[in-house]
Amino acid sequence: MARVLQIRRGTAAQNNNFTGLAGELSFDTDAKTLRVHDGVCLGGYALARADQIPDPNASFDINSVPDDFWTAKIAQFAPAPFTVITSRAVPMRATTAIEYIFNTDLTPFLVNTVLVCAAADAGYSVGEEVSAFGIGAYTATAPNVFRDESGVHVRMFVGNQNAWVCHRNTGAVTTTTAGAWNLLFRLYC
Repeated sequence: MARVLQIRRGTAAQNNNFTGLAGELSFDTDAKTLRVHDGVCLGGYALARADQIPDPNASFDINSVPDDFWTAKIAQFAPAPFTVITSRAVPMRATTAIEYIFNTDLTPFLVNTVLVCAAADAGYSVGEEVSAFGIGAYTATAPNVFRDESGVHVRMFVGNQNAWVCHRNTGAVTTTTAGAWNLLFRLYC
Protein backbone atom coordinates (compact mmCIF):
# COMPACT_ATOMS: atom_id res chain seq x y z
CA MET A 1 0.00 0.00 0.00
CA ALA A 2 1.25 3.54 -0.82
CA ARG A 3 2.17 5.87 2.00
CA VAL A 4 0.11 9.04 2.49
CA LEU A 5 1.31 12.22 4.15
CA GLN A 6 -1.49 14.15 5.76
CA ILE A 7 -0.95 17.54 7.41
CA ARG A 8 -3.09 19.40 9.91
CA ARG A 9 -6.21 20.83 8.34
CA GLY A 10 -9.12 22.96 9.42
CA THR A 11 -11.41 25.81 8.49
CA ALA A 12 -10.18 29.39 8.16
CA ALA A 13 -11.46 30.15 11.67
CA GLN A 14 -9.66 27.13 13.11
CA ASN A 15 -6.43 28.07 11.31
CA ASN A 16 -6.73 31.69 12.48
CA ASN A 17 -6.72 30.47 16.09
CA PHE A 18 -3.80 28.07 15.69
CA THR A 19 -0.13 28.78 16.35
CA GLY A 20 1.78 25.96 14.72
CA LEU A 21 5.33 24.95 15.46
CA ALA A 22 8.19 26.60 13.57
CA GLY A 23 8.18 25.08 10.06
CA GLU A 24 4.80 23.38 10.48
CA LEU A 25 2.26 23.42 7.66
CA SER A 26 -1.52 23.45 7.95
CA PHE A 27 -4.22 23.32 5.30
CA ASP A 28 -7.06 25.87 5.22
CA THR A 29 -10.10 23.90 3.99
CA ASP A 30 -12.10 27.10 3.28
CA ALA A 31 -9.50 29.02 1.26
CA LYS A 32 -7.87 25.87 -0.14
CA THR A 33 -4.40 27.19 0.74
CA LEU A 34 -1.47 26.12 2.85
CA ARG A 35 -0.31 28.11 5.85
CA VAL A 36 3.28 28.16 7.08
CA HIS A 37 3.83 28.57 10.81
CA ASP A 38 6.75 30.01 12.75
CA GLY A 39 5.77 29.06 16.28
CA VAL A 40 4.90 32.68 17.10
CA CYS A 41 2.35 34.20 14.70
CA LEU A 42 -1.26 33.24 15.42
CA GLY A 43 -2.75 31.81 12.22
CA GLY A 44 0.58 31.51 10.43
CA TYR A 45 1.21 32.87 6.95
CA ALA A 46 -1.12 31.93 4.09
CA LEU A 47 0.53 30.95 0.82
CA ALA A 48 -1.07 32.16 -2.41
CA ARG A 49 -2.44 29.73 -4.94
CA ALA A 50 -1.33 30.11 -8.56
CA ASP A 51 -4.72 31.61 -9.48
CA GLN A 52 -4.28 34.32 -6.82
CA ILE A 53 -1.01 35.68 -8.21
CA PRO A 54 -1.41 38.68 -10.55
CA ASP A 55 -0.24 38.27 -14.13
CA PRO A 56 3.25 39.87 -14.26
CA ASN A 57 2.68 40.76 -17.92
CA ALA A 58 -0.51 42.72 -17.21
CA SER A 59 -0.22 46.50 -17.31
CA PHE A 60 -0.42 48.34 -14.01
CA ASP A 61 -2.85 51.22 -13.59
CA ILE A 62 -1.86 53.46 -10.68
CA ASN A 63 -5.42 54.80 -10.62
CA SER A 64 -6.57 51.36 -9.49
CA VAL A 65 -4.73 51.74 -6.16
CA PRO A 66 -7.35 52.49 -3.49
CA ASP A 67 -7.32 55.88 -1.75
CA ASP A 68 -6.91 54.28 1.69
CA PHE A 69 -3.50 52.93 0.56
CA TRP A 70 -2.27 56.47 -0.26
CA THR A 71 -3.77 57.83 2.97
CA ALA A 72 -1.85 55.22 4.96
CA LYS A 73 1.42 55.94 3.09
CA ILE A 74 1.14 59.68 3.63
CA ALA A 75 0.47 59.11 7.34
CA GLN A 76 3.46 56.75 7.48
CA PHE A 77 6.03 59.01 5.80
CA ALA A 78 4.82 62.58 6.34
CA PRO A 79 4.25 64.15 9.71
CA ALA A 80 0.63 64.97 10.27
CA PRO A 81 -0.80 67.44 10.25
CA PHE A 82 1.44 69.42 7.95
CA THR A 83 0.99 72.74 6.20
CA VAL A 84 1.64 73.44 2.53
CA ILE A 85 2.60 77.02 1.70
CA THR A 86 2.75 77.98 -2.00
CA SER A 87 4.53 81.02 -3.42
CA ARG A 88 2.98 83.34 -5.92
CA ALA A 89 3.85 82.55 -9.54
CA VAL A 90 7.31 83.83 -10.41
CA PRO A 91 8.09 84.26 -14.13
CA MET A 92 10.67 81.73 -15.33
CA ARG A 93 13.44 83.58 -17.11
CA ALA A 94 17.13 83.30 -17.90
CA THR A 95 18.77 85.16 -15.02
CA THR A 96 21.29 84.40 -12.30
CA ALA A 97 18.73 83.23 -9.71
CA ILE A 98 15.03 83.32 -8.95
CA GLU A 99 14.22 83.82 -5.29
CA TYR A 100 11.08 83.83 -3.18
CA ILE A 101 10.97 84.69 0.53
CA PHE A 102 8.30 83.03 2.64
CA ASN A 103 7.36 85.10 5.68
CA THR A 104 6.89 82.15 8.05
CA ASP A 105 8.28 80.82 11.28
CA LEU A 106 7.50 77.23 10.23
CA THR A 107 10.41 74.98 9.33
CA PRO A 108 9.97 73.11 6.04
CA PHE A 109 10.79 69.40 5.86
CA LEU A 110 10.38 69.41 2.06
CA VAL A 111 10.57 72.05 -0.66
CA ASN A 112 8.99 71.37 -4.04
CA THR A 113 9.49 73.35 -7.23
CA VAL A 114 7.16 73.15 -10.24
CA LEU A 115 6.72 74.96 -13.52
CA VAL A 116 3.21 76.20 -14.29
CA CYS A 117 2.22 76.77 -17.90
CA ALA A 118 1.24 80.44 -18.39
CA ALA A 119 0.79 80.24 -22.18
CA ALA A 120 0.32 77.07 -24.23
CA ASP A 121 3.78 75.61 -24.82
CA ALA A 122 5.37 72.19 -25.45
CA GLY A 123 1.94 70.55 -25.69
CA TYR A 124 0.79 71.81 -22.27
CA SER A 125 -2.26 73.95 -21.57
CA VAL A 126 -2.43 77.04 -19.38
CA GLY A 127 -2.45 76.13 -15.68
CA GLU A 128 -0.88 72.68 -16.02
CA GLU A 129 2.00 71.94 -13.64
CA VAL A 130 5.20 70.13 -14.57
CA SER A 131 7.46 68.93 -11.77
CA ALA A 132 10.00 67.19 -14.02
CA PHE A 133 11.93 69.93 -15.78
CA GLY A 134 15.47 71.06 -16.24
CA ILE A 135 17.60 74.15 -16.54
CA GLY A 136 20.35 74.11 -19.15
CA ALA A 137 22.17 70.79 -18.89
CA TYR A 138 20.71 70.02 -15.45
CA THR A 139 17.69 67.87 -14.70
CA ALA A 140 15.63 68.06 -11.49
CA THR A 141 17.51 71.00 -10.11
CA ALA A 142 16.97 71.54 -6.39
CA PRO A 143 16.52 74.98 -4.87
CA ASN A 144 18.79 76.45 -2.22
CA VAL A 145 16.83 76.96 1.02
CA PHE A 146 17.89 78.98 4.04
CA ARG A 147 16.34 81.04 6.83
CA ASP A 148 17.24 84.47 8.16
CA GLU A 149 15.40 87.23 10.00
CA SER A 150 13.17 87.94 6.99
CA GLY A 151 11.88 84.35 6.62
CA VAL A 152 12.56 81.23 4.60
CA HIS A 153 14.41 81.95 1.35
CA VAL A 154 13.99 79.57 -1.57
CA ARG A 155 16.41 80.31 -4.40
CA MET A 156 16.62 78.55 -7.76
CA PHE A 157 19.90 79.14 -9.56
CA VAL A 158 19.35 79.54 -13.29
CA GLY A 159 22.73 80.89 -14.43
CA ASN A 160 21.33 82.60 -17.54
CA GLN A 161 20.34 79.19 -18.96
CA ASN A 162 17.01 78.32 -20.50
CA ALA A 163 14.56 75.99 -18.83
CA TRP A 164 13.22 72.94 -20.65
CA VAL A 165 10.40 70.42 -20.24
CA CYS A 166 9.66 67.14 -21.93
CA HIS A 167 7.05 67.76 -24.62
CA ARG A 168 3.71 66.47 -23.37
CA ASN A 169 2.94 64.45 -26.52
CA THR A 170 6.34 63.32 -27.79
CA GLY A 171 8.50 63.28 -24.65
CA ALA A 172 11.22 65.18 -26.50
CA VAL A 173 13.22 67.73 -24.51
CA THR A 174 11.76 71.10 -25.51
CA THR A 175 13.22 74.47 -24.56
CA THR A 176 10.53 76.60 -22.96
CA THR A 177 9.28 79.68 -24.74
CA ALA A 178 10.12 82.96 -22.98
CA GLY A 179 7.18 84.07 -20.84
CA ALA A 180 5.30 80.78 -21.23
CA TRP A 181 6.13 79.35 -17.80
CA ASN A 182 6.05 80.47 -14.19
CA LEU A 183 7.87 78.94 -11.26
CA LEU A 184 6.06 77.94 -8.06
CA PHE A 185 7.80 77.06 -4.81
CA ARG A 186 5.98 74.96 -2.21
CA LEU A 187 7.03 74.50 1.39
CA TYR A 188 5.80 71.46 3.28
CA CYS A 189 6.03 72.32 6.99
